[in-house]
Amino acid sequence: EPNNLTNVSSYRYSGLVHTKTISIAPAEKKGINFVYKRYRKNHLPAKAPVKVTLKEGPRRTLKKISNIIKANRYRRDLKQAALRRASAILRSQRPAKVKKGKAGAAPAAPAAAAATPATAAAPKKAE
Repeated sequence: EPNNLTNVSSYRYSGLVHTKTISIAPAEKKGINFVYKRYRKNHLPAKAPVKVTLKEGPRRTLKKISNIIKANRYRRDLKQAALRRASAILRSQRPAKVKKGKAGAAPAAPAAAAATPATAAAPKKAE
């Protein structure tokens, strides 16, 4: 369902029922798209949505979302859900950390090779 922040089927989070809705989606390369409906253009579906792309950095992006919701008094009940969705998207866009192996640990390949002959040497069951 479009404009449903939590993907929960309930009246509160429904983007179809309310005249004021918030939607947060990942931007093309980096950042997020913050979309909300204009209250006075609710009956004009093409002019109702306002799309703002936020890509300055995670802390600044979350602060801007909070300020937009607070300053405009726009669906204050959805503020926490919006911040959680934005945080999850920004976390997914971070580069993955490279895990380093332990210095004294043995490589995994010989351990796997040692396990296979043990299972091959097991006696067969009598039929």
